[in-house]
Amino acid sequence: MKKKKELAAPTVDQIRAELHKEQYKSDYGRILRSTIYSLLVVAAAAALIAVLVLPVLQISGTSMTDTLMDGDVVVALNGSAYKTGDIIAFYYNNNILIKRVIATPGDWVDIDEEGSVFVNGEKLEEPYISEKALGDCNITLPYQVPDGRNFVMGDHRATSIDSRNSVIGCISDELVIGKIIFRIWPLSEAGWLTSSR
Repeated sequence: MKKKKELAAPTVDQIRAELHKEQYKSDYGRILRSTIYSLLVVAAAAALIAVLVLPVLQISGTSMTDTLMDGDVVVALNGSAYKTGDIIAFYYNNNILIKRVIATPGDWVDIDEEGSVFVNGEKLEEPYISEKALGDCNITLPYQVPDGRNFVMGDHRATSIDSRNSVIGCISDELVIGKIIFRIWPLSEAGWLTSSR
């Protein structure tokens, strides 16, 4: 009969080394889990901010040229008060449109045959448009903006379909996504967008 080989008892140094290895594994796993949880929280917070506070939008179409071009990427800021000259994004028939606020609730809007815009009897200074046009206008002028709504127009007046046409009309505050504040693309044009170009 063969004798079974007896296992030697581990030394204190071996036990310490094994404990150190197990402790390292435990610490590594804890740090890894903590890092993953932190990254998930940061990603979720960034997504919420991007959707609720600072939506990022891509311009599609030419109604805002020369201020915003087809393909530009912009950031909007959610808010509730908009003033004449602000560029806003809003929902319309499952699309997002971007136009400029011309008049706010209670204001009277008039547009002459040459395309000059008057709000409350005063001609608007519009340095952001390259040419004036009456455009596709089927509303009765002068027109008073209803409560809770904004009268908007595109900067490319000849082609823009906007509040001058009853199909779109004045934009309800509930449909507004936010005020366009910054262009992030193309990089050569990146920068803050103000009420005047």
